[in-house]
Parts: sequence; structure tokens; C-alpha cells
Amino acid sequence: MGFFMHAIDIQGLNKVYDNGVVALSDVDLRVSQGEILGLLGPNGAGKTTLIGIINTLVQKTSGQVEVLGHSLDSDPSALKACVGTVPQEYNFSIFEQVFDIVKWQAGYFGLPRRVAKERATHYLKQLQLWDKKDLPARTLSGGMKRRLMIARAMVHEPKVLILDEPTAGVDIEIRRSMWEYLLQLKQEGTTVILTTHYLEEAEFLCDRIAIINQGKIIKDAPKDELISELSFQSFIFDVQGAQELPLSDNEFTMTKLSSSRFRVDLTAGQSLNHVLDFFSKNGVIVTSMRN
Repeated sequence: MGFFMHAIDIQGLNKVYDNGVVALSDVDLRVSQGEILGLLGPNGAGKTTLIGIINTLVQKTSGQVEVLGHSLDSDPSALKACVGTVPQEYNFSIFEQVFDIVKWQAGYFGLPRRVAKERATHYLKQLQLWDKKDLPARTLSGGMKRRLMIARAMVHEPKVLILDEPTAGVDIEIRRSMWEYLLQLKQEGTTVILTTHYLEEAEFLCDRIAIINQGKIIKDAPKDELISELSFQSFIFDVQGAQELPLSDNEFTMTKLSSSRFRVDLTAGQSLNHVLDFFSKNGVIVTSMRN
């Protein structure tokens, strides 16, 4: 396979569900090979839909998606083989043995039995699960189940790994060890997309951060640039549909600059996600954000 500058190249991507809900609206996103991209945004922003389209589980409405030069339209099976996904919810049988869960995933991608066993052994050892290989998955702790899902996603050695809230609900020690593993994968050339609610996680891992809200990418910038902006704790939002927006009784200070522009001041410890949630719950569409 030739070298492609972008591991993922998304242009004009839209997703409208049958009930009329617009999950993604004209999304452009490019992720370079070997880059870790953090995808931040409140629940319902479109993160999971975007991931689902990239890994072929969700059908797009329109737009172009390429992974390592493979088009979702013309070569979906080759595209799918390039991608490993760790979903938010556990989606393996908790009664199966740990080793079998990883081995059978390799078989699903057509790897010969011997290779499947070798890979399952390798990734279970790498993710410190080898001593649990003969146990049913239900006996694992939450953190171990997360690591099992990463082992299973990596067994066909994809060039792109997508993780949806990979450290939600796991303790800080396990979170740190998973971070170190993801950085190791990056050094080996794997491209990673990570959705997270933890700014600390994005700061530790990511090269770039994209913020998605109500189906639109409202910010896409190098991590250092975005983190330095966040430290200002004061943002200008351009919005649509804010006629009835309540300005008081918020945990943050909001000032109306015009009918479609607001300034939001956050104090230390307050989250940008809370602001995005507030707009979303009030039916307000954010078109841009800056400090």
C-alpha cells in the first residue's frame, strides 16, 4: 500500500436519521498517519455517529470518507480491515473465555488459526491479561474488560484505532497504563481517534483536538493551541436560535453581545462541555467558538 498523507480523510459528511434528527452536518476532518486526535463534545454531539460511519456500522447520508486511501463508497471491506474499534459498551459474551474472544475476532478478519492464536497471545500479554486468558470475561474487572476490548480491536493489526470513551469508569492507575499503551501504538505508527470527556486525557495523549457540538466541528486545532485557549476561560460563541436563551441561573457567566453572539466566562474547574450542553438543551446551534 502506498503512503497517504491522511490516515482518515472526511469531507462534507452528513447523517440524517429517518426520524429527521441531524446527527452530523457537513463535517470535514482529516487525521494524519500516526496522529492521535481527541474528539471532544457533550453527549449527543455526534461523536458516536461519526465513529460508526468510519467503521462502517452506521450508514452515512452523504459525503466522502476515506481511510488510508480506501473509499467507504467503493471499497468498504478494505476500509473496514484498516480500522479497529473499541466501543463504549462491552459487546462481547461475558461467558466466553478471554483468549477465545480475541482469537475469534482474528478469525472474523480471515486470519489463519495459527496466526490468530499468535496474535491473541501477543496482545493479551501486551495488555497484561495473559494470566486471565482461561477465565470467562465476566470475572474481569471493569478496567480489564476495557483492556480486553483493546486487545480484540488490535488483533487484526489495524492501522487506525478508534476508541469511544476508553477510560470511562476505570481508576486512575489503569487509565495511566492505557495511556502509555496508546502512546506506544502511536510510536509504532498507528493512528488513533479518541473520544473523551477528560480534558486531562486529551492533554496527555493527543496531537490535535476537535470539538464537535450538535453535529458540527466547531474547533479543530493542535492540542497546545487549544489547551492554551482553554486556560483563558473566556469564549465567544456565534450561535443560531438563541432568542429565548435564559442567561441567569447558570454555573458560568454568560453575556449577550448580540442576538447571535455570546461571551461565556468560566471559572477554574468549570467545563466547556457544560456550556455546550446548555446550548444544546436550549435548542441553540453553535456555529463557531473562539476566545
